[in-house]
Amino acid sequence: MSNYPVQMFEYHTWASQAILGKIKELPPSVLSQEVNSSFPTIAHALTHIYAVDKMWYMVLTGTGMPEALQACMLLNAKIMSSVDEYANEFAQLSEQYREWFRGQADLEQTILLDNPFAGIRQTSLAEIVLHLVNHGTYHRGNVSTMLRQLGHSSTMNDYALFWYQEAAK
Repeated sequence: MSNYPVQMFEYHTWASQAILGKIKELPPSVLSQEVNSSFPTIAHALTHIYAVDKMWYMVLTGTGMPEALQACMLLNAKIMSSVDEYANEFAQLSEQYREWFRGQADLEQTILLDNPFAGIRQTSLAEIVLHLVNHGTYHRGNVSTMLRQLGHSSTMNDYALFWYQEAAK
């Protein structure tokens, strides 16, 4: 595939579902067990990933970043009660992104991004997609560490494994 931002987004979707699949194998209480990490619980980390994914979707579909950030803050406060709920919400949002990609002819198109924390800049749609993938990868690493702190193994969700999973399809 030559459309790397879309391919990277597909990796992001796959990796999120992979780690959620691993968490599904564990006792439900693992979501809410407190750990000494960058998030107090795995549920908080998953909520943050989802809220930021949703925020960038809103920006990509025309919402101003200040308004999207406000919505993200509200989502960040809503901890979901089960791994299935997270998996379903992530899957639904991924479908919204895919629909957006189908209607988007030029990911090199730029928009004026008004980031209240960093300022105003022209940013390509592709840069935003790649940022959201990178953000998710970073925080899935947090989740993997949290799982290990709780005495559980994580699961491999590297981009290189995604290559082989996709080739096998």
